[in-house]
Amino acid sequence: MEAHFSWWNFVLAKLHLGHEFEPVIAAMFATTVVIVLSLAGRLALGSGEAAIRPAGRLSLKGFFEAFTEFMDGMVSMVLGHHARQYIPHFGAIFFFIALSNLIGLLPGFSASTANLNAAFSIGIFSFIVYNVIGVWHSGLAYFKHFLGPPIPGLFILMLPIEIISNCVRPISLGMRLSVNMTADHTILGTFINLTKIGAPVIFYGMGTFVSIVQAFVFTMLSMVYVMMATADDH
Repeated sequence: MEAHFSWWNFVLAKLHLGHEFEPVIAAMFATTVVIVLSLAGRLALGSGEAAIRPAGRLSLKGFFEAFTEFMDGMVSMVLGHHARQYIPHFGAIFFFIALSNLIGLLPGFSASTANLNAAFSIGIFSFIVYNVIGVWHSGLAYFKHFLGPPIPGLFILMLPIEIISNCVRPISLGMRLSVNMTADHTILGTFINLTKIGAPVIFYGMGTFVSIVQAFVFTMLSMVYVMMATADDH
């Protein structure tokens, strides 16, 4: 079977590292791009009146303004307007996952999010964050929701169920992201090999759509978990 060229493996070979580090270097590359684009966006924003003046044309500033409005709409819809302090957190998750997914569409590249370990690590990050936010919001009373309704004896049943339910969340987040991106990029690669001209454009469009949707789903579920962790009845 013919091996496909990979820029990640090329770099790893130069660094004398094994192919098992491929998702690591892919994630590092995506992180670097996110940081560079973020810094460039901040510089494009300007200061003073220029910073609050909307972009009048298609530009990096206009892109980040639209992206920030999009994230503000998502956060406000799920958590309410009072939760705007979480926009940078969820924006970073969405941007990183979407960018990693899209990088995997480029010839010679693979998405770190298609690797189960890498996707699972993002799920663990989301898991830690929403539990920390829950404790910060409610204090130690946050852990009362693991006991279920205040019915005598019910906590014996609810406690293990709630613990298992919470521990499964990062696994389900990671597996959903990894499986979907692996399937998407595999299908894209198969059809590109079968049809070299014309048809790949359609599948690149579908791949782009799936990449954005998976970033949206992961981010939305992370928001829902924060909403559940900060609910007043906790």
